[in-house]
Amino acid sequence: WLGLNKMHSITKQGSYLLRLELQDWRGNRRHIEYSFSLGGPSTNFTLQLCRLSGSIPNALPERAELRFSTASDPACPQSQPGGWWHSECEETNLNGKYVTPRSRGRLDRGKGLYWRPKKGRYYLLKSTKIMIHPTDLKSL
Repeated sequence: WLGLNKMHSITKQGSYLLRLELQDWRGNRRHIEYSFSLGGPSTNFTLQLCRLSGSIPNALPERAELRFSTASDPACPQSQPGGWWHSECEETNLNGKYVTPRSRGRLDRGKGLYWRPKKGRYYLLKSTKIMIHPTDLKSL
């Protein structure tokens, strides 16, 4: 994990894209890309997203200020470990514990890596990649 201060320092220099690459336990790989802005420490590193493309349904609210938090909403029934941009209970957590599916089909969903669109299936994830790149590749 690069760290929020370093990520903010990089992204305030220009316009960047955020790409999330997700792999489930069946080996399926999917991705989603957003244009985004990331606030600094004074805003609790608020994140604003606008979906551009992808092969998976969106699970993060667009055009809302998502505040980075290391604790989930106390109103949520399950505690979500790890820091993330939580907006609602259980929509997604790409910074949780590494949890494997249990043999009887029960999942420790609230503590693992997962992606859960409002409409669509729940994805328990084996791996995730969170990447940024400048929108103007000529500047590289």
